[in-house]
Amino acid sequence: MCGRYATTRSAGDLSALFESSDSTGGVGPDFNVAPTDPVPLVRLAPEGHRLLSVGRWGLIPHWSRTAAGAARMINARVETVATSRAYAPSFARRRCLVPADGWYEWVRQADGRRQPYFMTPRDGSVLAFAGIWSVWEAAGEARLTFSVLTTGAVGELAEVHDRMPLLLPRERWASWLGPTAEPAALLAPPAPDWLAGLEIRPVSPAVGDVRNDGPELTARVPLARAEADTEMTLF
Repeated sequence: MCGRYATTRSAGDLSALFESSDSTGGVGPDFNVAPTDPVPLVRLAPEGHRLLSVGRWGLIPHWSRTAAGAARMINARVETVATSRAYAPSFARRRCLVPADGWYEWVRQADGRRQPYFMTPRDGSVLAFAGIWSVWEAAGEARLTFSVLTTGAVGELAEVHDRMPLLLPRERWASWLGPTAEPAALLAPPAPDWLAGLEIRPVSPAVGDVRNDGPELTARVPLARAEADTEMTLF
């Protein structure tokens, strides 16, 4: 799954990176994005150009009577996204890119503690999660919401968690946003050599508290010697 991530670039930087116009009014850095938080995403405008928008993480289907289930719908599985009643309409017509610096996962240690890791490009480049979006309207309110697609983890990432976000290299951005494409091609994981450019970085347990935010959450922390020896067998 993907249940926590970081997105810290400004609206101007994201607009340039994704070649999009900006409708956000500005976005601030968030080093600890949690379900239902408002964050930037890139989608196609009705006119066909890329548009940087702000959506809330946790898709609410347009037919839902309440927003209560949004936190449970942060992820859509690639195995069922094309057939699910909740996700299929958005997968068919409303796909988006979710900019991120990286995402967090936790590994349980022998002593029962959970060590968080931050998966991020070694070169500091931006990641794009595959996403789907919808607009939910109730009581005169229109809310843009989205889910991140997840797939089976590949390579060393599988030692951290059995799922990972569906990551889209730059050459796949246009086809993901485009109106038509073969589902099998859209939902394929990135190549192993591309994934080899990701760092699996141990970070502070402070990220486990959603109230914490700041660059220190993504900074590498040293592991105790015994833990480091164990972890080296993972990666």
